Amino acid sequence: MKMISETLREARKYEEAFGKMIKKEQRPDFHLCARIGWMNDPNGFCFYDGKYHMFYQYYPYATQWGPMHWGHAVSTDLLHWEYLPAALAPDEFYDKDGCFSGSAITLPDGRHLLMYTGVVQERLKNGGVCDVQTQCLAVGDGIDYEKYEKNPVIDERDLPEGSSRIDFRDPKIWREEDGSYRCVIGNRPADGSGQILLFTSPDGFEWKFKNVLIANKNRYGRMWECPDFFPLDGKWVLLTSPQDMLPQGFEYHNGDGTLCLIGELDKQTDTFTHEHDQAIDYGIDFYAPQTILTQDGRRVMIGWMQNWDTCNIKGYEAPWFGQMSVPRELSIRNGRLYQAPVRELEQMRCNKVACENVTFSGVKRLDGVSGRRVDLELSIRPAQGEMYRKFAVRFAQDDTYQTSLSFHPSDSIMKLDRKFSGSRRAIIHQRRSEVNSVNGELKIRLILDRYSVEVFVNDGEQTMSAVLYTQQEADGISFLADGTVCMDVVKYDLLGEYERA
Repeated sequence: MKMISETLREARKYEEAFGKMIKKEQRPDFHLCARIGWMNDPNGFCFYDGKYHMFYQYYPYATQWGPMHWGHAVSTDLLHWEYLPAALAPDEFYDKDGCFSGSAITLPDGRHLLMYTGVVQERLKNGGVCDVQTQCLAVGDGIDYEKYEKNPVIDERDLPEGSSRIDFRDPKIWREEDGSYRCVIGNRPADGSGQILLFTSPDGFEWKFKNVLIANKNRYGRMWECPDFFPLDGKWVLLTSPQDMLPQGFEYHNGDGTLCLIGELDKQTDTFTHEHDQAIDYGIDFYAPQTILTQDGRRVMIGWMQNWDTCNIKGYEAPWFGQMSVPRELSIRNGRLYQAPVRELEQMRCNKVACENVTFSGVKRLDGVSGRRVDLELSIRPAQGEMYRKFAVRFAQDDTYQTSLSFHPSDSIMKLDRKFSGSRRAIIHQRRSEVNSVNGELKIRLILDRYSVEVFVNDGEQTMSAVLYTQQEADGISFLADGTVCMDVVKYDLLGEYERA
């Protein structure tokens, strides 16, 4: 392994010096956040050398987006992460303006291969600049990585006619059963829409364009970023993050949002045809998810828990910005994507409080039901057959602050609202989603960490995620019913082993 560059050395020195100054209680407890500075997309999510590895888009020097590095952390349970030194920095002629998103895989000889997008800004005749994007490799041992001497391995010469060399990024690599390699990359064709390109390689180093896996044709936003493609429960699934989406009913309300396509892969033509589309997450903050297949066969996904439109307006002044979602186990049921919090989370549960058949109207509080690191399961239904008009649960609550999740059975609309969470700006405060409910019955699971909430509806049929910067002292949880509701409540605190003693 050759000596690391001065750019990477300085980033490592900086993150080591300033990252350790952040107290544990100033970070999320079981959501990975930036070691210091800025975090966005998950990169290189994989299992290597006995641990889960998560790399991420990273700018250590400020809490705003800057020239992209790759941050790095490892975990044994997908929930508690140990920071490792930054893995990549923009230090070569082909990536001097950024090491953008990518993925990772273990080579047969045990080395760790990273595939990422290198960015070089090119001056235009009109005085502007554009980001020319190519695909690059780095090989390492789980800590240090050496960039491949033949980088870039895919550039504009490998693109089909009319494809953009500017919007060409985020390779997701995998290995086929025959030992060959494939990757999908987001790109923009001549129609200004999005497309996913498929490339093949015999060894992971020499790559050739295969074909267009699927073309957007201006159906779901424009450029398709951060693709992931995998088999699941007898179908093939494409996850991608389109830019500039138009809402369709209660789908795709985030502009730069997420898209799940479920369908069939024609292995003769290497083309994907989708049969179902849906948002991956219906909340405020979720983007650029990436998945792995765990050692025990689960397909697990993690996304960046943030919205691009609120990145420069923060209510919580901290030396880090950006966090990942809780890992989610994926499945397909009834033709759609389901998500459940990774089962390892159950090992953190303690201090169980269970209340059955709680019948109430107005505002209700329950003894022992409070906290900001909480796993809360609710089952609601009408009382005595008379339909209620509204149900809500309020959390991160005190006399000043609250965030609420409400449900109206008359139109089956659920709303997540954080306008009283402590924000002092007119940022995105709420999202609504149409959920499945029969006769006003609904199952809800809330996962609260210090700076976020994630909602799982009907055993993961839909999810809604949002970051919260409410002061930690606001830890109340209360329930509201307009009409009469009967509910079952199970609440657990989510605490580490050392905190339970």
